[in-house]
Amino acid sequence: MKNSLKIIIVVGVVVLLVIGLVVALNLTNKGGSKSDFGQITSAYDLTTLIEKIYAAQDEGTLPGVQTQEIDVTDKDMVKYITGYDNNQDFEYVVVSEPLMSSQAYSFVLAKVKSGVDASAVAKNMLDNIDIRKWICVSAEKVYATNSGDVVCLVMSNEKTAKSVYEEFKKVAGTVGKEYERTEEAAELPEDMY
Repeated sequence: MKNSLKIIIVVGVVVLLVIGLVVALNLTNKGGSKSDFGQITSAYDLTTLIEKIYAAQDEGTLPGVQTQEIDVTDKDMVKYITGYDNNQDFEYVVVSEPLMSSQAYSFVLAKVKSGVDASAVAKNMLDNIDIRKWICVSAEKVYATNSGDVVCLVMSNEKTAKSVYEEFKKVAGTVGKEYERTEEAAELPEDMY
């Protein structure tokens, strides 16, 4: 009887250790620290990721776009593209926007440097991006999140932005906190009604 009690206790302790390990690993990955698209080691990797996301879009969903790397040492350009003030937090930034600027569409992927809170960067980008940067048009909807150290920001009309954003999440596998913003309708002066 004593041996069977010892075996039960040992098995119980092993089971508790395994459960504890699983819980610890889940807590470690919470917040999107892991992604399914692998290691990002260059701007080219981000461009390839954008192409993969676009390949899943329905024909005619996207305007004619050009994808390009942004020089992260150019603080003004980084701010214009991402809405984020500190260009020192980025390793790579890639943007995909229309060839003609009269279409409100922007898809940004950025890899943050080690130790930078990617979720906080995503929130800051969402809060500070100029949704009227095209002057004559503005984005209706903005979505932002991160998957590990890759931050995603997409803004456009709701249908297009949502479609690209959902595909990013599907490709990423795991994402951090999700943020969204809707453009507030501009109020017209009373004499315009």
